[in-house]
Order: sequence, then structure tokens, then C-alpha cells
Amino acid sequence: MADSSVSFLLDKLNALLQEEVNLQRGVREDVQYIKYELERHKAILRVADAMEDRDPELKAWVKGVRDVAHDMEDAIDEFNLRLVDQHGQGNGSSLHRFTFGLKTMKARRRIALDMQSIKSKVNVISLGRPELPGLGSRSSQRLSSSLDSQGDALLLEEADLVGIDKPKRQLCDLLFNEEPGRAVIPVYGMGGLGKTTLAKQVYDDPKVKKRFRIHAWINVSQSFKLQELLKDLVQQLHNVIGKPAPEAVGQMKSEELKELIKNLLQSSRYLIVLDDVWHVKVWDSVKLALPNSNRGSRVMITTRKKDIALYSCAELGKDFDLEFLPEEEAWYLFCKKTFQGNSCPPHLEEVCRKILKMCGGLPLAIVAIGGALATRGRANIEEWQMVCRSFGSEIEGNDKLEDMKKVLSLSFNELPYYLKSCLLYLSIFPEFHAIEHMRLIRLWIAEGFVNGEDGKTREEVADSYLKELLDRSLLQVVAKTSDGRMKTCRMHDLLREIVNLKAKDQNFATIAKDQDIIWPDKVRRLSIINTLDNVRQNRTSFQLRSLLMFDLSDPLEHFSIRGLCSTGYKLIRVLDLQDAPLEVFPAEIVNLYLLKYLSLKNTKVKSIPGSIKKLQQLETLDLKQSLVTVLPAEIVELQQLRHLLVYRYEIESYAYFHSRHGFKVAAPIGLMKSLQKLCFIEADQALMVELGKLTQLRRLGIRKMRQQDGAALSLSIEKMTNLRSLSITAIEDDEIIDIHNIFKPPPYLQQLYLSGRLDIFPHWISSLKNLVRVFLKWSRLREDPLVHLQDLPNLRHLEFLQVYVGETLNFKAKGFPSLKVLGLDDLDELKCMIVEEGAMPGLKKLIIQRCDSLKQVPFGIEHLTKLKSIEFFDMPEELITRLHPNGGEDYWRAQHVPAVYSSYWRDGGWDVYSLETLGERETDFSRSTAMRSLEICTLWKV
Repeated sequence: MADSSVSFLLDKLNALLQEEVNLQRGVREDVQYIKYELERHKAILRVADAMEDRDPELKAWVKGVRDVAHDMEDAIDEFNLRLVDQHGQGNGSSLHRFTFGLKTMKARRRIALDMQSIKSKVNVISLGRPELPGLGSRSSQRLSSSLDSQGDALLLEEADLVGIDKPKRQLCDLLFNEEPGRAVIPVYGMGGLGKTTLAKQVYDDPKVKKRFRIHAWINVSQSFKLQELLKDLVQQLHNVIGKPAPEAVGQMKSEELKELIKNLLQSSRYLIVLDDVWHVKVWDSVKLALPNSNRGSRVMITTRKKDIALYSCAELGKDFDLEFLPEEEAWYLFCKKTFQGNSCPPHLEEVCRKILKMCGGLPLAIVAIGGALATRGRANIEEWQMVCRSFGSEIEGNDKLEDMKKVLSLSFNELPYYLKSCLLYLSIFPEFHAIEHMRLIRLWIAEGFVNGEDGKTREEVADSYLKELLDRSLLQVVAKTSDGRMKTCRMHDLLREIVNLKAKDQNFATIAKDQDIIWPDKVRRLSIINTLDNVRQNRTSFQLRSLLMFDLSDPLEHFSIRGLCSTGYKLIRVLDLQDAPLEVFPAEIVNLYLLKYLSLKNTKVKSIPGSIKKLQQLETLDLKQSLVTVLPAEIVELQQLRHLLVYRYEIESYAYFHSRHGFKVAAPIGLMKSLQKLCFIEADQALMVELGKLTQLRRLGIRKMRQQDGAALSLSIEKMTNLRSLSITAIEDDEIIDIHNIFKPPPYLQQLYLSGRLDIFPHWISSLKNLVRVFLKWSRLREDPLVHLQDLPNLRHLEFLQVYVGETLNFKAKGFPSLKVLGLDDLDELKCMIVEEGAMPGLKKLIIQRCDSLKQVPFGIEHLTKLKSIEFFDMPEELITRLHPNGGEDYWRAQHVPAVYSSYWRDGGWDVYSLETLGERETDFSRSTAMRSLEICTLWKV
């Protein structure tokens, strides 16, 4: 990891040497010398990660290099800070330059002394530089960063599930047995075996959901809080029942919550999953809330500890010991990940069998090492043998956890330096935290982890880093958007342990979560979880670059960074206070001159001071879900700002017109030429013209647009050739959005959201071949909008809300070739929906709601052969009766639907029916396409 610190430092040294600053005599030469020496050391640093654990001398040398890199970075940052502090507003005159030179003399003298000191340390390090055999050989080079051929090498996703059918069937048998009492089924085994994966497969099975109408999944983790766990359970149970949780839940104590849960479950057959239990007291604390009502209820527990498993099922139940993969199944999974499903080349089989043996049948280890090996060339067997040798001969004698740690460490060690820092950075997030995709990318950029590449923005480069980590099986996707983009991600828990150890060992980040934390000599990145008390009591030396806070329980009425760390905080680049209990903008923030990232997302901050203009390095200002509605005019002086995000959702319902609030600013926003994301700004005539100057915009959101703003906005949009996402909302739902005269629309536009009347459909939309998502609301068109959208080749998600006043929607053959999700809402006049054969061939989800005139099932619905889910909400009784299991068996048989899980809202509750016994009778559809893929049909009539 020291190679990361050195590489980032070399970039800073280059910048320092290029700056037009009069350094004192000899300083430039010292900087050049230090740069040269550090570049000489980079080769050995690249392979040091894999060897330093076995070589204490090498480890000490690497630490010395890292410390020097940090000292050098501090000296440069402090020098830059003094320059910013003294520069002021000058006119470039000779007098101004002379005055500035006098003011900065102390800073230049200080950096001269620092360079001399660091140069001496570099000399010592260079003299002690170890010699490693074979340093220049090809076998010691890092993995190629070109991963295009690797494919979808993701962690234990559904496609990676090998050997799970048998344990899934056994686990289902335990759930379905005739035991009437509340039985506990603990799934235990070593981390990485796939306990959670197996439990989730069982939990999500439609047959399980049908048998256990009341169900909940609770993530526990090591640092669980009983009260929060119980609140989560209450919320999930109410969600399943279909009723809102009582408002008083937030103030309830544990005993009250237990009583509430008990009352909710008393008369039901339920399934509760407690995932990742580390302490016996978890079960002792929760079991009293789970009634034993002799209705066949079940509790599943996943844990690494056998004693917890045996203890929890001692009263009633059976433990389930998840075994390691047998040799042949392990080999199948290894080849699937390493060779993309192809067989192993014969000349590599022997060495691959040896590598697989070291994985010990552990699915996570197999997937991780397979992801790393997938990038290797297959011609040179020496490269593969080196992988085998690097584990060390002692590995066969170690326990399974150590085996896996070595495997996962190898995956980390082979990363290029820029990915190592990116992966280590994930250690700052709490356990089980789903990390937002764009938040992570913006943080990486602010930290300086992202290198510039020709033809790409830094955001695009960072996104490629994230994809590379996914492809190497080091991250997994938690949630995706409907159009297939990653929404959140996380590390697997075992990989996270490995990474946390490395981050701590290399003093990459300090996690202040426990009271008994052992503080390092210096803190550079600080993640505070739950409470500030353990930070306030500490007396360590801070040299902060980043400060992030998570899950704080204490109100921040008088929050002060200086109060946390009296010194060493002025060099902060990242300040992330998302979700913090904060109501007032902390005034001292405006003096953090090097700040690049500031997030006050989901706080109660109401206003931003004009003095924010002092943050001239700021690149991200995230005020989403805060109470800020007006920005000061001085905001436009932030010339480096790339992401300006200011909006909040007041009401969750997407069908409520005024659910989203943006911001207004009385200033020429066209001055902010670095902006890439601007959401959601309130429209006026001057603003529409100013937007045309923001040619770097990737995402634009506009609120409260009037019809007369359309012409100016259309001209501005034509200049935004880089735009990927455009959202426009009119001032009222009957206000016309007049954007028809766009003759050169943004060619790369992928997402389009229009909320307001359209007197005619904007024909330019038909030319946007890259569109993947289109949401139209309150358009009230009289012409069929499908005609203009059906030929878009990449459209994956289409939503209509009060879009069309016609009686028929006809989805023509070959139309919408890539559509996955279709939603139709509140189309009052719609009486008939026709799906021609060949239309929407890949549609997976169909949602129709509040279409009061639609009383028949869409004609040709049987042509949707990939459909997995149909949802009809608040629809006419005639349609519900047609589809309801009590009156619709013949219809479903005709579609060859072997199993449907159907929910029906009646008399204030959910009735659940099974159609699994319908069979497959010969019909007109038996030799054509039939809806064999359908899994879920939800019928809801209020």
C-alpha cells in the first residue's frame, strides 16, 4: 500500500514543481531529488504487499517510505494552505506580487526547512533499500488493468450458486415439517461458506413466502443495538401486513417493542431470519418477543459460532451445519469464475488444482481467487505457478480461516495501487452499510485516488475503478436501479475483515466506534460511528484529511471540528456529515480552504452562509434532503464545484406533483463552468439562458418551469452535448412544458423525466438512441406516445402517469426491444391495452394502477414470455375478478402458468392464494409462447 501513498505524492510533487511560486534557493532541487528517489522505490513497493507479512525488515522499510510520503504530503498541503490564506484578492500588479511575496516568505522558508528534513530521511531510506530477487521479472508485475474479458465476476450471486440445491431443499424441509411449535433453525459454519446466501435463497422462495405470510429479515452484526433491531422488526412486520407502524415506535423502549411484536405475531404463522448473530444474548433478548403459538412458526439464524447455534435450538429445532463444497463442485465453480464457464486449459490443470486445494472448499475464497486469476494470460504457466507459490508451504497446516485470509489477501495484493486505496477506503463505512454508488465515486475523487485519463471525466474513471473491483469479485452489488445501474454496493463481510486489518496496519484510516479503541500515533482519516465521546477523550495527534460520521446518536447542537481535534484539522479535504443530527451550518467549515467534498445530506441545516465562497477547492456540495431552499449569490464564485445537489422529497408518493423541492439562487450560475450535476434549481428566464454556458453538465434538474421559459431552455439544452440525465418539472401540473423546438438534442442522453403538460409529444425524443429510462407525468397527450418511443433500442424502463387521454394503447410487434419495466398509472380513459406478438420481448415487470376504465386483461399478454411480475393496484372489480384465483383458474391455465403467488386485498387484509396446482393443460397456447416465467401476480383493490 505504500506504493499508493508514493504515487499520489509524486503527482503532488509534479504539481508543486509546475506552480509559479518562487521557492527559496535549493528547494526546487531538493524536491526533484526526493521525487527521483521515490520513483526508484516504486518497483519494490509494488510487490512489497505480498511479502512484508513474512519479512519484518521489509515491513519496517515500507513503513518508513509511507511515513516519508505522509510527511511530504503534509508539508506541501501546509504550504498550499498558507498561500491560500495570504493570497487575497489582487489585481496582478507588480505591487501586488511584491506584497504577496513578502507575506509568503515565512511559508517558503518553512517548506525549505521541511524539504531538507525530508531529504535526509529519504537518504536513510535509500541506503536501507532491500534487494529482492527477480524484481524486474514478468512474474512479479501486477495484474493487467484491462478486465474487459473477465465478464461478470461477482461475489456469490445467483449465477455463482454451486451446490446450493441440496442444502436449500434440506433447509426448506426443516421449515415445512409438521412441528406445530416455534422451531429455531440455526445455519452455522465458517464465514464465507454462504450461510447468508443460502438463507436468502430460502427466504425469497415463493413457496416459503406463501407458507409464511408474515416474514422479516433482520441483519444483526457484532455491534447490534437491541432497540434498533426491534424497531426494524416492527417496521418490517407492518410493511408486510400493509399497515403503517405506529408513530410512537420511535420513542418506545425495548420491553414495549417486544410486547408490540408479540401482539403482531400472536395469531400468525411467521418466519423471522436473524442474520449474522455473534452473541448468545441476541437470541436471549429477541426470543421473548417471538410467541410460540403452535402455528408452525420458524426462526432462522445464521452464525459463525456453533455454541450459538446449539444454544438457540436447544428448546425446539435443529441446527444446520453448512458444509464446504465437495471437490468436483468446487472445481466447477473455480472454472466458472476463472475461465468464464469454459473448461480449464490442460497445461494449467495441475497448478489450478493446487490453487483450488488451498481454497479449502470455501465458496467465497474460490470466487475471489477465480476473479483475480481471470485477468491472467493463459499462455505463461509461470505466472500461475507463482500464484501457487506465493501462498507459502505452511498454508496446508493452518486452519481454514487462515487459508481463506491468505486467498483474499492475494486478491488484494495483486490490485494496482489505485484500486488498493479505493478498496481500503470502504473500511471507513460501518458494517452492513449499503454504500451509495455516486457517493463513493465523489469521495474517491476528493481523496485524490482517481487519476485523470484522456477523453474521460474523473467520475467516469472512478466508475471504471468500481467496475474493476466488481469484476475482481471484491465488491458485490446490493441494489440496482430499474435500468440496470448499480445503486449501492458493499464488501463481503470476510473480505471486509481482511481489508480492515490492512487499513489499520497501514494507518490508512481510524475507525472510532468502540470505547477501548487503540489510537495510532497520527490520524489521517477518521470515521466516527455512533458517538463522539471516544474521540473527545483521546489525546492522539491529528493530521486529518477526512472526517466522516455515521449513525450518531448524540445531537450536534454545538458541533465543532476543533472541539474534536484541537490541531491538525485545517488540511481536511473530505467532510461528510450525512445523516448527522445537525441543525446549523458549522461556521468553521468555511476556513477549511483545502476542502473538496462537503456533505450535509439529510441534516436539518436550513441555510448556507455567503462565506462559503472561501472554499475555492470545493468540488462537491451535497445538500440533498436538508432544509436548504436558497443558496447565497456567492456560490457562483466556487469555480471548481462539479456537483451541486440541493433538493428534498417531502412526500414519498411519486404521484404527488409537489413532492420534490429544489433551490433558487439569484446569481449568474453560468459562471460555474465546472458543474457536472445541478439538481434541482428553480427556473426563471435569466437562468434558462445561463444554463447554456454549463457545457460540462451531465445531469440537470429544473423545478417550477413556466411555458414562457421553454424557448430559452431549448436553446441551452442544445449546447449541453455531454448531458446524460434531464429532469424538468413545471410550476403546476397543468403548466405546459414547451421544449418542442430542440433541433440538436444531447446525443448521449440516457434518462428523461418530464412532469407537466405536453401539448404535443416532443419529436426529438425519438432520436435519442441512448435513452434507457423515460418517465412522463401529467402530460395529458391526445396522441399515442408509444409511436414515438417504441423504436428506442436501449429503453429499459418506461413510466406513464396521466400521460394519455386516449382509449387504446397498442404495443406493436418488434416495439420496445429492450424494455424490462413498464408502469401505467392513472390513465382514466384507457379501455384497451394490446400487446402484439414480438412486442416487449424482454419485459419482466408490468405495473398497472388506477386505470378505472380498463376492465379487461391486456390482449396478447401471453406474448410476454419473460414476464416475472404483474401488479394491478386499485383496478376495477371486473378486472380483479377475472384474475383472482377463485374465478380465474381457466385464464391462468390457458397461459401455462405452473405457479403464481397471488395477493388480494380484501376487507382490510391480504388474502394469499396459491395457483401451483393448476397444471399445464393443452390449449391454443401450448405450441406458442406461454407465460411460464411468471412468478408473482399482485392484485390490489381498495
